[in-house]
Parts: sequence; C-alpha cells; structure tokens
Amino acid sequence: MAMPSTSTFRIPKAPVTGAYGAAMRWFARRRLGGEFPDNGYVYFHNKPVLKAVLSFEGKVDRWSALDPTLKSYAQIASAGVIGCSWCLDFGYFKAHDDGLDLDKVRQVPRWRESDVFSPLERRVLEYAEAMSQTPPTVTDELVGALVDELGAPATVELTQMIALENMRSRFNSAAGLQSQGYSDVCELPLAVPSAL
Repeated sequence: MAMPSTSTFRIPKAPVTGAYGAAMRWFARRRLGGEFPDNGYVYFHNKPVLKAVLSFEGKVDRWSALDPTLKSYAQIASAGVIGCSWCLDFGYFKAHDDGLDLDKVRQVPRWRESDVFSPLERRVLEYAEAMSQTPPTVTDELVGALVDELGAPATVELTQMIALENMRSRFNSAAGLQSQGYSDVCELPLAVPSAL
C-alpha cells in the first residue's frame, strides 16, 4: 500500500541512487512498510550528514536505561509541541511496531485532559513539553522528581531523547515534511494536541 506524502519539500527531493540508496530502500521495505521516508530524500543531498545521523540513530536504538514506553511518549509529546506532523505520524507507527498500548499512545497529545496516564508518565510528558518550548520551561522540581523516580541514568537518557526529538522535529518541519501516512498503515490516526 503506497502511503500518501503531503510534504512540500522546501529542500527538493534528491535522487536516491547507488549502493547506499539501494541499502536504504531495502531497509525501508523491511522496517518501514515499504515506504521510503521523506526525510531520507532530503538527507540524501548530503551523504556525510545522512551517514552521521543514521550512525547516531543506530546507537540511540541501543540505549536501555529508560523504559521504551516512556521514551515513546516523550518523543510524541515533543513532536506535538513543535508541530511536526511527520514526526507524530512516524512516532505512532513506531509505537505500533513496538507493540505499545495504542489507546494510550493516541492520548499523548491530549495528556492533560486524559486520565489514562500514571503520575510518572504525566511528569515525563510535562518534561517533554517543557524542554520543547522556546525558551525551555524546565523547573528544578520537575527534574528532581524525575531523578527520584527514574534515577539519574534514565533521566539523562530521557533528556537526550527529548533533545533528539527536538532536532528531528525541527529539521523535518523546516524541510517542509508533513505526515506521510505511516500511522494510516497501523490504523492509528493523528490526535489533535491539547493547548499548553
């Protein structure tokens, strides 16, 4: 099933060719439902940047101090604050692929009105939003509560995951990338975020 891209591509699509292009297309078929990600077309203009981003993302996938569910919630909340529909779309697809509770995942952009999240999950979501504001609105009390509940190693990982999602979301938004239909494949529609 082809997914409809709605991206405007402020940076035009680069041709995805050669051995590296073939490897990326193979990866997209195996791991992304066959759809080549729109940001891949943009990154392909600068292969050293693409390779650095993919290398770092591969290392990030091996981090394990933070519960994967909290990591997913934080990334989706951050993407929602920034307004990156591509990142929300892909985040929902990834949550589906990782076997997370999709009813809860749907509620992440509306977490303030939702009653499905634990106090810890709510703090993680609040932290993701606070870090993603411009300027950030993080408080000592919020970080202290997270360190007390998660421990310092997991709080460091959470902080870096939110910072990384800020990088992803800001890159994709600036490049004109929008929802590509990943969430359509897993029948998980994009939720409308709450007002902060």
